[in-house]
Amino acid sequence: MTLFACFHCGEDIQTTEHYSVLIGEKEHQMCCLGCEAIAQTIVDNGLSSYYEFRTENAEKSSIIPDELRQFDLYDHEDIEIDFVRFQQKHQQDYKEVTLSIEGMVCSACAWLLETRLNNENGVVCFRVNASTNRGLLSWDPNETKLSTLLHSIHQIGYRASPFEADKQEAHYQKILRQYLYRLGIAGIATMQVMMIAIALYFEVFSDLDSEFKSYLRWVSALFATPVLMYSAFPFYQNAWRSLKARTLSMDVPVSLALLFAYIASLYATWFEQGEVFFESISMFTFFLLIGRYLELRARHVSAAFSANLLKLIPAMATLSNGEAIAVKRLCVGDTIIVKAGDTVPADGVITTGTTQLNESMLTGESRLISKTTRDTVFTGTINTHDVITVTITTKKNDSLLARIIQWQDEAHVDKPKIVLLADAVARYFVFFILVIASVTFSVWFTLDPDQALWVTLSVLVATCPCALSLATPTALTSATSRLSKMGILLKHAHVLETLCRINHVIVDKTGTLTQGNVKIIRTDIFDKTYDENTILNFAAALEKHANHPIAHAFSNHLTISSSLTSSKIETSNITNHLAQGVQGQINGQTWRIGHAQFSCPSHQKNNSYSVWLSCEYAPIAAFVLDDPLRPDSQRFIEYCRKAKLSVSMLTGDHSHHAQAIGNQVNIHEIHSGMTPEGKLAYLRQLPTSDITLMIGDGMNDAPVLAGAHLSVSMGSGTDLAKSSADIVLLRDQLSSLIIGQQLALKTKRIIQQNLAWALGYNLIILPLAVCGLVPPYLAVVGMSLSSLIVVGNSLRLLK
Repeated sequence: MTLFACFHCGEDIQTTEHYSVLIGEKEHQMCCLGCEAIAQTIVDNGLSSYYEFRTENAEKSSIIPDELRQFDLYDHEDIEIDFVRFQQKHQQDYKEVTLSIEGMVCSACAWLLETRLNNENGVVCFRVNASTNRGLLSWDPNETKLSTLLHSIHQIGYRASPFEADKQEAHYQKILRQYLYRLGIAGIATMQVMMIAIALYFEVFSDLDSEFKSYLRWVSALFATPVLMYSAFPFYQNAWRSLKARTLSMDVPVSLALLFAYIASLYATWFEQGEVFFESISMFTFFLLIGRYLELRARHVSAAFSANLLKLIPAMATLSNGEAIAVKRLCVGDTIIVKAGDTVPADGVITTGTTQLNESMLTGESRLISKTTRDTVFTGTINTHDVITVTITTKKNDSLLARIIQWQDEAHVDKPKIVLLADAVARYFVFFILVIASVTFSVWFTLDPDQALWVTLSVLVATCPCALSLATPTALTSATSRLSKMGILLKHAHVLETLCRINHVIVDKTGTLTQGNVKIIRTDIFDKTYDENTILNFAAALEKHANHPIAHAFSNHLTISSSLTSSKIETSNITNHLAQGVQGQINGQTWRIGHAQFSCPSHQKNNSYSVWLSCEYAPIAAFVLDDPLRPDSQRFIEYCRKAKLSVSMLTGDHSHHAQAIGNQVNIHEIHSGMTPEGKLAYLRQLPTSDITLMIGDGMNDAPVLAGAHLSVSMGSGTDLAKSSADIVLLRDQLSSLIIGQQLALKTKRIIQQNLAWALGYNLIILPLAVCGLVPPYLAVVGMSLSSLIVVGNSLRLLK
């Protein structure tokens, strides 16, 4: 007996039996069957990195883990760090994860999952998107565990795991292959059964014995049986899930139609009396599978954007010392080398080098962006020219790319009122169909028993509300994906709906209408004790504690030497007064920089200056600043005017520059010197008929962004502004909103068209089917085409 340590739990191996698991490219020994099973489960779930980054050995296990034990793996901190985000809402800390969900086919599945999990203890919110097969789960870790919630999902017939782009892509390909296998069997069987059915219907064998006709029916049953048992199995599976959860999905009437038709046909074949429907069973399954297959492909196309973004993150990075390291292990403060042609592995700041980066994968803008020392680079962008060194500034889960993906997931799972209404109508419509089908069978059985079954089957099939449940989510998912590719990120689903209704646009000035590239064009000194270099040093020393485009204008002056600043300036007691300025101690004196009223309260001000610098509240200097107008600002305001939208500008700037910018872009309502509270107060005093769109980029815009009906943040804005906004413009182009509103209006029209078609089709086909005017094969074709028309119409939004 050889003594080794178990790779999983670390205990000595005291058995002659051999247990091992292949982890990576190396086989590792285990001490028992339980550790082997758990280690294999970790590998099978794509979590092998746990062994690379764990800080201590796992606990020993002597049993084979069941499903719940498998889910327990996701509670381990070393594994959890890769996919769980920490959030705060209403002063409550909670965890959030994006889940891939297997087994979903329609909106009823999403409703079932949401209903089940939102009733679980500790769940803050669970929202599911049937188009992407993804869900966004938020929970309180003090009340429940992720493994418990995943097991609850498993109990109702679905399987969920943390979203991974590669894993979901592999699962998608697997499902696609299964559909093709089922389609192939259904298609071959349909051709064979239809040949026999045509011969029987047109009495080609009318001169033959009844025994031969019976033989042909048994041949039809032989071909139809694998279709019913294998090809149609997903329909029974989904129907059983919904019935077990005491709800009704679209697969319930479909399954009932197939099973009743098969049982009735077998009865007719066995007793040699009555009609058989084997050809209808085969054809129905075949067409329904074609519809599901095409819907699956369409949903995958419209939802692929955020999944593809994850693939942009490289697996490895190179540290400044030349050492290769896994991107997962990068920490804030690490310095990495990014060579020409390499993908940037993490957000950071360039420390050495000048280059050009391709940021089209994030912003949709194909033009190369020049970057040099102190400029920020983002995860997933491509270095196209020279070698640069980058210092990491954010964790992997806090990168811009990670936040884009998170915003996309939130938008996809967030449901506007029209989606909730359509889902509710679809669920009640299924119950209505079952009632109508029961009544139809009873009436026809009384009038003509031979026709009762096939008429009932036509009712069940023709009126299945597949198109109704697909009408809205497919359109919204397609529109959201299209906007994302153009650098317009929607964080909430109501955005498209509200964009169609806005009538009042409110814009900030600095960083919104202007580029936010503020420059000092003149410095006027009132106290001649100080020279200009000293003034700029003092101003920069204070402004480095602020996060505003105006503060950035002073950053390059901090290292300027002067006669009075031979050493580094030491500041203390710094206080940042939001939207007013910065106060601090320099050489034992109180210095202030900011608005005139803040810096020099008792001094007679000149509105030509944007920023004032004071010592003990006495004016020392004032600065005239310039901030160029964005190239498309005038075009955007002109569009608003033509669309008959009211436009207002709210800015914290007291200077003449605010009025000059307003005049330049033709904005007549200008409110300058506004505090964050003042901006919010302005918003609240507007009439209730005003549907407001607020555009901003700074910390002082966060309250009004949160308070507006719809809010937009520039991509270069502060994190607080972006977290408060409903839309983020990654390209920093106001003209993107023009495209956004036009696409929102087109989406509204397409949703209306989809709903009109879905409801109109059902209203027309239902009385025809009840009256026996729609044979089963036409019911099958009609239902499938109805769904495909809705999906195809929605996909026009991707063009």
